[in-house]
Amino acid sequence: MSKKQKFPYLLGSKWTACEETWGWRHFQVVNRKNQGKWVFAEMVAACDPSVRFWLNAKQLKDSALWQAGWKSLGEQAKASLSTD
Repeated sequence: MSKKQKFPYLLGSKWTACEETWGWRHFQVVNRKNQGKWVFAEMVAACDPSVRFWLNAKQLKDSALWQAGWKSLGEQAKASLSTD
């Protein structure tokens, strides 16, 4: 029996950073890397493909840092009010 893959739907997923990151808020996962027990996601800015960085995929579960999907500033504000 094979081991269950962590973050199976990571590749191709879209995320909104709660704070500007490298000058942008909207990112997509274009690559994943497993290193031991860690899973990393390569993030690319939606509006500038030259902006790329690797991130521990576990951070994407922190709603104070990231929200799933591409959200407008208004949607982000509503989401942060509902979690406070």
